[in-house]
Amino acid sequence: MDNISNSDEISDLGYQPSTSTVDQKDQSTTETPGYSTLSSDFFAHCRTYSETSTLTYPVDDSSSYCSEASPSQSLAMKPDDQNQAVLSRQGTKQHKKIVEDRLDDLESLDSELEMMKERFSKLLLGEDMSGGGKGVCTAVTISNAITNLYATVFGQNLRLEPMNLEKKAMWKREMNCLLSVCDYMVEFIPKSQKLHNGTSVEIIESRPRSDIYINLPALRKLDAMLIEILDSFKDREFWYAEHGSTSSNSTRSGSFRRVVQQKEEKWWVPVPCVPAAGLSEKSRKHLQHKRDCAKQIHKAAMAINSSILSEMAIPDTFIASLPKSGKASLGDTIYCDMYTADKFCPENLLDRLNISSEHEALGLADRVEASMYTWRRKACMNYSKLSWKVVKELMSDIEEGNKNYILAERAESLLFYLKQRYPGLAQTSLDICKIQYNKDVGQAILESYSRVLEGLAFNIVAWIEDVLYEDQMLRNQE
Repeated sequence: MDNISNSDEISDLGYQPSTSTVDQKDQSTTETPGYSTLSSDFFAHCRTYSETSTLTYPVDDSSSYCSEASPSQSLAMKPDDQNQAVLSRQGTKQHKKIVEDRLDDLESLDSELEMMKERFSKLLLGEDMSGGGKGVCTAVTISNAITNLYATVFGQNLRLEPMNLEKKAMWKREMNCLLSVCDYMVEFIPKSQKLHNGTSVEIIESRPRSDIYINLPALRKLDAMLIEILDSFKDREFWYAEHGSTSSNSTRSGSFRRVVQQKEEKWWVPVPCVPAAGLSEKSRKHLQHKRDCAKQIHKAAMAINSSILSEMAIPDTFIASLPKSGKASLGDTIYCDMYTADKFCPENLLDRLNISSEHEALGLADRVEASMYTWRRKACMNYSKLSWKVVKELMSDIEEGNKNYILAERAESLLFYLKQRYPGLAQTSLDICKIQYNKDVGQAILESYSRVLEGLAFNIVAWIEDVLYEDQMLRNQE
């Protein structure tokens, strides 16, 4: 009875003994006393959400006094723990982004690796995908690769506008791959070296090939300048319309601009459209400046290309196809003018010929070139077995009054002025034959690289002149 009364007194004070205490005192296993409700006059204490913590926090009487913590209590985290959780989530996001970037880099690397495998395979097979050994030599393969790459990147570009970023990256990436072979082309020269005991010995030293060392950096610079010219037309006062979709009096979406009819001989080129009042003075000066720059680039690329082609060996097949008489190849009119004139003037002769098309000019260039080498061959009968560099040294000893020598020199000057008058002239039969039978990889790279840059520069000049022509025609109409 005393124990029971003591227990009741303790219960009235708001303290509820544990079940184990009651069991130990009452020695009973069948009855568990209930929990009493806290009085509003007292504060109770409960444990924190951590089972290992020994700290207690006061709660009011509205809190539920149960064995599980309430949701509000479970979310009541310390400030340090909250910051740590936020940082942990941010770190997870950053790690995920890094992993995704690395996966993108790996995919890009895989695509570049596949591209290099394809290039390497074509070089080994000589473009003969059957592997039967019927492919062309490495020099022709690289030359074709550069030509095809140019057609892929610039073939559909007929406007003065910045290059597509994807195509620009493709051009730089694949050209670097094709030109990388030049890094391993060297030439060996003798060099004298003194030993420690003072004895001089001769050793062989390697250095980059002189033609590649001089011409390749120049071509890379011309390449970058041409792309820079195209990129400078990002903000422009003119635009383009497809041929046939507009007329001279049509407008563009109700704007103040109108289209001027394009010259019929360039029907495949998009029609440049200019403002109704013409181009501004600033825009006109910008076009003229870029045209002058492109012209200089064209001349430089053409000079490098001509120099490389002149160093290439002339194939025996071309020598075998030469006419027996230069007079029969050129015709009586041109031959008499070249032979009888005391002072030969190629420009006056071209003016009298009245060449009406580039196709006619190309045919004349083939005949003049064939006659030139026929006369050179007669001037030096051993020419067919020697390169032109050696032939020039031999011909320097020949008397300048020699008829064949004079005719060959005049034919060369006529061919030079003909190419100057028609800068967009296609390659002659000799040039094509040299490229086809050339086996020097370095010369093949320099020739093809300079040729495509020459073509791009010529196109840029033509596009700029088309815009200036339309602007001038519009001003004349007003």
